[in-house]
Amino acid sequence: MQINDIPLGLYVHIPWCVQKCPYCDFNSHNLKGEIPSKEYVAHLLDDLSADLKTISYRGNIREVSSIFIGGGTPSLLPVEDMRTLIAGIKRRLPVAANAEITMEANPGTVEADKFKGFYQAGVNRISVGVQSFSEKHLDLLGRIHDSQQAFRAVELAGTIGLSSYNLDLMHGLPQQDLNLALHDLKTAIRLQPPHLSWYQLTIEPNTSFASRPPTLPDDDVLWDIQEQGHALLSQAGYHQYEISGYSKPEHQCQHNLNYWRYGDYLGIGCGAHGKITNLHTGEINRSVKIKHPKGYMDLSKPYLNQMTTVDKADLTFEFFMNRFRLVEACPKDDFERLTYSTLGQQDTQTISKAIQQGLITETPTTWQVTELGRRYLNSLLDSFV
Repeated sequence: MQINDIPLGLYVHIPWCVQKCPYCDFNSHNLKGEIPSKEYVAHLLDDLSADLKTISYRGNIREVSSIFIGGGTPSLLPVEDMRTLIAGIKRRLPVAANAEITMEANPGTVEADKFKGFYQAGVNRISVGVQSFSEKHLDLLGRIHDSQQAFRAVELAGTIGLSSYNLDLMHGLPQQDLNLALHDLKTAIRLQPPHLSWYQLTIEPNTSFASRPPTLPDDDVLWDIQEQGHALLSQAGYHQYEISGYSKPEHQCQHNLNYWRYGDYLGIGCGAHGKITNLHTGEINRSVKIKHPKGYMDLSKPYLNQMTTVDKADLTFEFFMNRFRLVEACPKDDFERLTYSTLGQQDTQTISKAIQQGLITETPTTWQVTELGRRYLNSLLDSFV
C-alpha cells in the first residue's frame, strides 16, 4: 500500500444560515447576530491539526485531492476569513496542485465583489443553491433569495475565472406539476452551468416539513418529471454520472466522485463526518465532530464526538451503497483495494441474482448498475444487508 493509493478529500462544515429551510436536515443553525468567523476558523484549523495523526502513514501526511466547504451557508463568511481558512489548510497538509476547492453559496448572501474575493482566496469551484427559479416555490421552500438573485449569482459564477461551478436545483416540490418542474429545469439549462445537481425533494425526519408535511406530487408525476427531465439534460449535452449529478465533459464534481468511489475524507467543523482508512491495519474508521457551535468552540472539550470502526460485516453494503450511485462501471479490484476485505459467498450470490434480474451487468473486470438498477436502487442495496 502506498500513501496515496486511497484518494483523500477534506470536508469543512460552516454551520450557520440566515434562516433554516423547512426541508433541511443538515447541521445548520439560524444566525443570531454576527458570525464568530475568526474564532470559528481558528477552531477549524485546530480541529484539522488534531486529525493529522489519522492521515499519517510511515511518517508522511497523505495528500488531499479535493476540499469541499459546505454548510449551512459558507458564503456568509467574510472573504478574509475564507482566505485564512484555505491558507491554513494548505500550511497543515499537502494539497494537490490541481485540487478542486468547492464552496457552497446561497444566492441571497453573495455579491459580485465577494464572489471574486472567494475566488482570489483559493476557491476554484462554487455550488450555487438555487433550488428553484419560481418565486412561489422559493417561498414554499423557505429560501431567502428571489429568482433575480438566483440568475445573478449563476451568471457571476461564470465570469470570475472559476474552473467550474454547479447549479443546485430541486424537483418534486409542493404544488409543482410536470410543466412547472420542466420549466425550472429548462431555465437552468439555458444558463449553461458546467454542472447541474438535479434532485428530488424528500421529507427528512426532524425537519419542519416532517412535522407539517406539504402535499408533494404523486409517484406517477415524479416519474414523468425524472424521465422527461433526464431527456432534456441529455439533449442539452449533460452527462449523468451519478443519481442526481449531471455535468458537461470534464466537469464532474471530483469531491463527490471520491465519496461515491469509496475514497477517504476528513471532516472538520460542527457535526462534520469523516471516513479514514488506517493504512497500517486496514480498519475503516468513521468520525463525527461535536454538533453545536457552542460545544464545538468550547476549549474544555475535544472536537471529536464519536469514532467508530466499520464492522467487516457491513463493508459490502457500505461499498456498494456508494459505488452504485455512479453510472460508471466499478472495477472489481476496487472492493478488495478499498475495503481490505473479500466478498463472501452470500455476497457473490446476491450479485449473481441482481445480474439475472437486470439490475447489474458484469464483465470479467467490472460491475455496473443498470438504468433499472438505479430506479430500484434501494431494493438492490437492501439485498446486501
